[in-house]
Amino acid sequence: MTDLVKAAGVRLRQRAFSLAIPNRLALLLALLVAIVLVSLFLGRYPLPGFLSPARLVDDEVAQRLVFNLRLPRLLMAVMLGMSLSAAGTVFQMIFGNPLVEPGFLGVSQGAAFGAALSIVFLNGALGVIQASAALFAFLGLGLSYLLARHGHIGGSVLRLVLAGIAVSALFSAGVSVLKYMADPLTQLPEITFWLLGGLWSITWTQTLIIAPAVVISLVVMYRMRWRLNLLSLDDTTVYSLGASPGRERAILLTAAVAATAVVVSVCGMVGWVGLIVPHLARRLFGADSRYALPAAMLIGAIFAVLCDDAARTLLAGELPLGILTSLVGALFFAAIMTARSVRTVR
Repeated sequence: MTDLVKAAGVRLRQRAFSLAIPNRLALLLALLVAIVLVSLFLGRYPLPGFLSPARLVDDEVAQRLVFNLRLPRLLMAVMLGMSLSAAGTVFQMIFGNPLVEPGFLGVSQGAAFGAALSIVFLNGALGVIQASAALFAFLGLGLSYLLARHGHIGGSVLRLVLAGIAVSALFSAGVSVLKYMADPLTQLPEITFWLLGGLWSITWTQTLIIAPAVVISLVVMYRMRWRLNLLSLDDTTVYSLGASPGRERAILLTAAVAATAVVVSVCGMVGWVGLIVPHLARRLFGADSRYALPAAMLIGAIFAVLCDDAARTLLAGELPLGILTSLVGALFFAAIMTARSVRTVR
């Protein structure tokens, strides 16, 4: 009788927990909207601090600043955070490794090589840099896939991980060669600045160009989020449950890489978002991908917006966004590692 009462109590607590999650997700969404609205009026015009909404009525400079500069930039920050966080959640669950992130299949390193190549040899026009970065990001994924397909070490997942490491190393070496060849007075500083990541040059044109690819990729990952629980298992178990692991993993990985490639091509290298945010989402919402994935998307967007706010307001000159995300991400990761509630099981 006691065991039955305990079991009933566990089921009730689990049900209450599951019912509370949608409310917490709604709270996260409301928090994101509130932060974006506040960030619209945060800056250095006319003085450092908050711009009064009343100035929008008759101040043409304020109108242009808010609607033509800050709004597209904030939307890009939201897409950046959502894309990297969702992709990180997908990668970590599919590969069963909590230390992988969106760029480990050669995507980010391929984008960096494409951007550096266009700066050195193609005059470095903004549109050319973005197109070249996106092209080589997808090329990095393609090379990783081909190398994994022709590999003979371990299973398919292990081969893809090893292939991604090799392709990333090749592109990183290529970036180093291009930096050595670049003009130290003009091209080298531009390459270095792009690699640091940032949203200082974002316009409505760039935001609207990449928005369809980002939205479609995020929708695909969101609609297939419940399949991640299955795909995190071994192939034999997945097959026995009636799923097609190869095809479904390919769809999710393609969506994750596509979202990562397009945002990196515009924003540059922004690290740690796709590594840290999925951990935070799982700690707050549990390991079930039905809730962890949307939570990661919302938390990632909040994190990116707050870091971008700090990047453009802390100092008179703007800080590269990649520096802030790496700093905060590394500190948070250290906190996770030293937390007593965290235990590693072999």
